[in-house]
Amino acid sequence: MSVPAVSFEFFPPQTLEASFRLWDTVQVLAPLKPRFVSVTYGAGGTTRDLTRDAVATLHKHSGLPVAAHLTCVNATKEETLAIAEGFAEAGVTEIVALRGDPPKGEGKFSVYPGGFAHSVELIEALAATGKFTIRVGAYPEKHPEAASGAADVEYLKRKFDAGADEALTQFFFDTDHFLRFRDACAKAGIDKPIVPGIMPIENWKGIRRFALNTGTSVPAWLDEAFEKAIRDERQDLFATALCTEMCTKLMAEGVEKLHFYTLNRPELTRDVCHALGVTPEVQLENVA
Repeated sequence: MSVPAVSFEFFPPQTLEASFRLWDTVQVLAPLKPRFVSVTYGAGGTTRDLTRDAVATLHKHSGLPVAAHLTCVNATKEETLAIAEGFAEAGVTEIVALRGDPPKGEGKFSVYPGGFAHSVELIEALAATGKFTIRVGAYPEKHPEAASGAADVEYLKRKFDAGADEALTQFFFDTDHFLRFRDACAKAGIDKPIVPGIMPIENWKGIRRFALNTGTSVPAWLDEAFEKAIRDERQDLFATALCTEMCTKLMAEGVEKLHFYTLNRPELTRDVCHALGVTPEVQLENVA
């Protein structure tokens, strides 16, 4: 198997301490020469300004290709496209285009007055500018709001038809979920890249709770395995081995690209990448 091409997702810092943690994360992972790094939006677009600032800083100082998340939440079409134009003017031409999660306290997504109704509209508008590489979300397990897994495949096809270049999937704990989804997409005529999203497990209880909220199934054996690993104080070792094994299985099935959700905690992601043969090439300089 060849060495995989990797990319990393970060979230924007909301405190000074978190800013230092983000930069430390970038320093740890930059030598692995990722294809790109992305910076998320908070639920309801709550970190829009922080995302813009983090993207600008990383683009200017890290030397890495940076992709900005952009959503349809709490903004008009004009406001959203103005944000995208600001990214382009700053030299950031990669966008992860998403519908976005509703603000906290709201049970479901509702269209903002004058805003994009869904991600397909946003993708079409971004593609029409001709300025961006557009990545989108995909769901190996049924999205909580989708009627069926087949509906998820069909909606992803609409995203690609609208102008998307690549899909990044929600994380999963069973590689078969991704492989079945990939096969279903190919059968539906989708021929653009679908990159599995990988979640190294730094904190099992937190990740488990997040998984259940996003429709990611949690196998009973995984619960039991982490309980034992935590009891034996070997959870980091187990998490590294688990994630490495999952990535190796995907690579054996022809997967060439992996997208890691780092949660701004880089050590486990770095260790897994090293185990997969992704080794450091350069050392990132400190920001002056």
